[in-house]
Amino acid sequence: MEKRYSLLSGQEPVEFRQKIKIVVALLVIAISILIVRLGYLQVVKGTEFSQKSENNSVRFRRIKPLRGLIMDRNGIVLVDNRPSFDVIYIPSKVKGSELSVEKLKDIYKSKSLEFSYDQSISKTAKPYSPIKLEKNVSMEKVALVETNALNLPGIYIDVSPVRLYLDGEMLAPIIGYTGEISQEDMEKSNDEYAYGDILGKHGLEKFFDAYIRGRRGAELVEVNVYGKEIKNLGRNDPVSGYNLVLTIDADLQKAVGEAFEGRAGAAVVLDTRDGSVLAMFSSPSFDPNLFNSGISYDQWDKLQNNPLSPLSNKAISGQYPPGSTYKLIVAAAALEEGIITPDTKVLCKGSFTLGNRTYRCWNKHGHGWVNLHQAIVESCDVYFYTVGKMLGVDKIAEYAKRFGLGEASGIDLPGEKSGLIPTKEWKLKRRKSAWQMGETISISIGQGFNLTTPLQLANAFSTFANGGTLWRPRLVKYIESTDGKIYKEFLPEKRGELKLSPKTVEILNSALWGVVNEPGGTGHAARMLNIDVCGKTGTSQVLGLPENEKARRMKKIGAFYKDHALFVCYAPLKNPEIAVAVILENAGGGGAVAAPVAHKILTAYFEGKKKNKQPQVMAQSQPVNKVNH
Repeated sequence: MEKRYSLLSGQEPVEFRQKIKIVVALLVIAISILIVRLGYLQVVKGTEFSQKSENNSVRFRRIKPLRGLIMDRNGIVLVDNRPSFDVIYIPSKVKGSELSVEKLKDIYKSKSLEFSYDQSISKTAKPYSPIKLEKNVSMEKVALVETNALNLPGIYIDVSPVRLYLDGEMLAPIIGYTGEISQEDMEKSNDEYAYGDILGKHGLEKFFDAYIRGRRGAELVEVNVYGKEIKNLGRNDPVSGYNLVLTIDADLQKAVGEAFEGRAGAAVVLDTRDGSVLAMFSSPSFDPNLFNSGISYDQWDKLQNNPLSPLSNKAISGQYPPGSTYKLIVAAAALEEGIITPDTKVLCKGSFTLGNRTYRCWNKHGHGWVNLHQAIVESCDVYFYTVGKMLGVDKIAEYAKRFGLGEASGIDLPGEKSGLIPTKEWKLKRRKSAWQMGETISISIGQGFNLTTPLQLANAFSTFANGGTLWRPRLVKYIESTDGKIYKEFLPEKRGELKLSPKTVEILNSALWGVVNEPGGTGHAARMLNIDVCGKTGTSQVLGLPENEKARRMKKIGAFYKDHALFVCYAPLKNPEIAVAVILENAGGGGAVAAPVAHKILTAYFEGKKKNKQPQVMAQSQPVNKVNH
């Protein structure tokens, strides 16, 4: 009680006064230390820290991964990566940065260089969000930006990988190209992508994008006002994408391209034993490297509006009347259904009459009496008009679909078209009218409503050649990691069976051999020494021509009215290895134009075999998993 009263009375005990003194002393010391430290920072280090605060910033930077390589079946690199130098502008509060873009324009102008960024930079742009002014610039521009860095605050050079298509136009329709992600892709991405990410836009680059694009990394870096890195504050390395190893033979692909000599059309070379695509060519093509620096509107417009369609892969999306190559299907159907025998003869006088309409044979003088073998060898239209009429449209369609026509093959590429094999039901449903007998006459020689792709034709003849197995064509052998281990292998996939009798196969094999090797055969230009080539020529009309001979000649003058030239074949006769389909647009007769191209392709293939090239070993380990594709 005494102590409490003492405090209330204002009289403090001795021990309490001592504690107060200690606390006050500690406070004085702490405040003194703070004052000294603040003085040091403000006076001694003030200028340095002020400059750092003004000029330096921490930047979060995404690091683009290397996309996987694309190689041919022998390990030859077809698509690689190379560094791209981009001019980047980052708006900031640094004095003078808002004038940097105008200064850069003036510097370019003094060197007679064009400044490709033609958009206005919004004043509401985020201070530290990079704006890409130019992509994939020349080394001259890189040097100008670097040497003038002090006068261009906020502008710097960013290095990122871009694709290098080593064969340019030769493989562009197959491999495709890449580009920055679009707004539409971003909306579909579910936060998987970020603006500026590179995606496959076409061909294999698009179809296998999930495997070959890799995974982006990121880092925090401290930079000064000139964009120069001062310190790396942390980094998460990107992960490179998987490599694609194709079934394509680069040397054979080159030979196909050279055989076309710049003409429009397409070609497909298949391995009859498993459906592997050894070569696939579409002409005209385009240079996929154009897309690395951002293709201009004029360049894009020229590609899109070119009537020869350089952006499309005609081998899988070009739909053409199969012409006389279709006679193989009609002949197989007629033999199997017992409509004809090999000895059944038809008199060809150069035309066939149905009602009040006349259907012409390509030989206006006629072939005389011909049996099936002669009709195929000499490609007699009248014979197949007659047989087609007896078969009917639906029976022909049934066999055509067994050969894989009229439906997509399922190849590992985007954009494949299914073609068209008409039936009575199809016409009634789509055209709202009944099927006419005259339409059966036309489709019997591959005209009329019939539409096929070069890939379908190659696959149809491959199916016949290999004993009846309809394979799913494939372009990719396997996917491998960067260290060479196989991640996923794509095995041959059987889609169906042709189921023709051995006798029918023997009869048609003999006839197709005769097309190339017998006197009077329409495909003699494909003949090879020591190699038995079997094939069928075709000439398909682009548009129906008038009955009047003079009018027919006049209408054929226009380049786009000329017939398409086709030739489809397989070789050798015994134990076939490859099937080849060639179509040359608006080029004339198949025997005169397409068969010589096929001959060059066959020659390249068999000469390549003689060289006994062995595929390079791409991986030693066992595959992680195998999938039918």
